[in-house]
Amino acid sequence: MYIYICVYINRLKALLYTYTFLMLQKNVKIFDLLQSHSRFNRQSFPEIEQHIEAVWSDRVAKEPWLFNGAKFRLHSAVLADKSSKDEQSCVLTLQLGLTCYKDYLGTNWSREAGRLQSHGQNECADPQAFLAQPLGVGAVMATADGDVVLLRRSQKVAEAAGLLDIPGGHPEPKVRYTESYSLLPSSCFLSIFLLLQVNVPVSSLSKPVFMGIALNHTSAGRPSAEFYVRCTLTTEDVRDFYRHGGPEAHESTEILFLSRAVSRAPLWSEMCPSAKGAVLLYQRVMPDC
Repeated sequence: MYIYICVYINRLKALLYTYTFLMLQKNVKIFDLLQSHSRFNRQSFPEIEQHIEAVWSDRVAKEPWLFNGAKFRLHSAVLADKSSKDEQSCVLTLQLGLTCYKDYLGTNWSREAGRLQSHGQNECADPQAFLAQPLGVGAVMATADGDVVLLRRSQKVAEAAGLLDIPGGHPEPKVRYTESYSLLPSSCFLSIFLLLQVNVPVSSLSKPVFMGIALNHTSAGRPSAEFYVRCTLTTEDVRDFYRHGGPEAHESTEILFLSRAVSRAPLWSEMCPSAKGAVLLYQRVMPDC
């Protein structure tokens, strides 16, 4: 029903970019649900909380424009076969807790990330137990001309400043969650990010197609749910909408477009790890074929 694929990319300065993909076969229809519960939150102990506070204070002192915000934390993903004799289908449930941007910088993006993973494996049989693990969503968005949209990240963002990325972000819970469960398709966040960052009309976008989950090991396995989205606008139309600016235009400085031969394009070396992971996943799944 599904397969795991690991891709290793060796890059400059001996960095090893590692991605882990959960991919589904093309003949399987998938539905995704978000299941929220406090037991899916990050585990804690006093020493790491002190470290998180110290990291945050230092970052804010150097970059006063940073602000904290609530995020969904991916605890696990459970795939259940719901096939009938007439149709193959399955339900992917993303089990979510709550975390925040401050916790992410103090865990996944911290020099202590490796130690926290070892501690999580020893204490909880889960190397990610003490990490923030904020769930990102990303869109490999193709124009009517078949070009893939990339945005150059601002120099004022905390991660991958100045590099190229796909549109997306980290969904922010707007309500306080209790012990009850909430069910919500994760793809609903994508149109919001595409509107805010690229400024294209939602009416020009197809329904997002789920491709898989990518784990970015340059930030200790931070997860991102990756989708494919078709846009009815041409490349030049998308460029024009972007130039008019959206509500989150300050997070990027430039829009660029890649052809389908993205892995051989000169821009590949300028892409951040999470964008490379999403594009590699797209090339393997090919949801538009």
